[in-house]
Amino acid sequence: MPFVYEGDYSFYLEKALEAYGILDKETGAGNDFLGWKHLPSQTPESLLKQFEDIRDEWLQAGVDTVVVIGIGGSYLGAKCAIEALSHSFQSRLGRKENSLDVVFAGNNLSEDYLAELLDLMLRRSVATVVISKSGTTTEPAIAFRLVRNFIEDRYGKKAAASRIVAVTDKAKGALKKLSDTEGYRTFVIEDNVGGRFSVLTPVGLLPIVLAGHDARKLLAGAAESEKICSEATEDNPALRYAAMRNLLYSKGYKIEMLVSFNPKLTYLGEWWKQLFGESEGKDGKGIFPASASFTTDLHSMGQYIQDGERTLMETVVSVENSGRKLMINTDPENLDGLNFIAAKRVEECNRMAELGTRLAHIDGGVPQMQVSIERVDEANLGGLFYFFEMACGISAYILGVNPFDQPGVEAYKKNMFALLGKPGYEADAVALRERLPIGF
Repeated sequence: MPFVYEGDYSFYLEKALEAYGILDKETGAGNDFLGWKHLPSQTPESLLKQFEDIRDEWLQAGVDTVVVIGIGGSYLGAKCAIEALSHSFQSRLGRKENSLDVVFAGNNLSEDYLAELLDLMLRRSVATVVISKSGTTTEPAIAFRLVRNFIEDRYGKKAAASRIVAVTDKAKGALKKLSDTEGYRTFVIEDNVGGRFSVLTPVGLLPIVLAGHDARKLLAGAAESEKICSEATEDNPALRYAAMRNLLYSKGYKIEMLVSFNPKLTYLGEWWKQLFGESEGKDGKGIFPASASFTTDLHSMGQYIQDGERTLMETVVSVENSGRKLMINTDPENLDGLNFIAAKRVEECNRMAELGTRLAHIDGGVPQMQVSIERVDEANLGGLFYFFEMACGISAYILGVNPFDQPGVEAYKKNMFALLGKPGYEADAVALRERLPIGF
């Protein structure tokens, strides 16, 4: 609050209430993409049971590794949840009971990455979940072609069909057609849910279940958040967050950093960046979303945050309770000078680092917002997902943009297709190559 006037905040709360009304009544731009709003409270139990049946079937068949293929919203939510809910060294410890090792592909075009994925698959018993509405998005389509070929060569075409699941459009598209032809099991990405809002659909829930986590608790936490964030009052936390970040934006704070002092939430920042960046960054407007993991990044970014150009605001995701307890021992020599914190929990040091950092950044001219959760678990993570989704819709409407389209992401694809020689792009290829350095 030292950075804004109370009257300005009240004004933006009113704007947030108006924006929420547009979202609630579904009268705004992009209103045919609001299917995410009631997913937490309306997802059927039978769907979760189907996910668990696939997990159990694959475990019985000896599958130990699932390659989840997708990009953007088709992978970031699941990646975030699995990273947050898993042991930090799970890959070194081996799989926990009733879980599969979930790895991701289709989110880049690195030849090294895909070749190394195939190295892993040679040593594992593999199944795959491919996630794409169309089936023709370049990055996941290339990865699926390679993974599918591997699975068919190793297990045979008939057996391969039982090891491939598609999450795709319910009626159209290349992946739907292929799935029907080959007999793959499919789950639907509804037309009214965009990719970056899809974590609580089969897009996110199926990989989360395969990794051995509790989707029911995730949805229960999201349902609680749905109830709280659907109140048309000034106490609604999604309204408050949307109002404050837009007020700060109006005062010249153009960059928002999402930070946490728990490394399990690193991929929350990656998911959040797509959610807000793709929803708000259009029409020459939008807060630039960035993320950092503290205290780690304080040793690389801390100087700029403290003393650099004053265009930053920070949203701190605080975790009230750690999942483990670890005490710092006494050292008779005390060569490191740390006996003053002997007998304290490591988390107490982390908490003081968080408080000290927040105060320092405020003193340095960085406005702070705080989102607090009780602990890192399925329920709290589900609540965070829904909170940020609702806040994003409200915030974009305050800004005056359509939260649910993404016209700008097509430009690089058009250029890439032309340079790769895709039929129909010949004229574009000639024009582009005239702009490239000689020998490129």
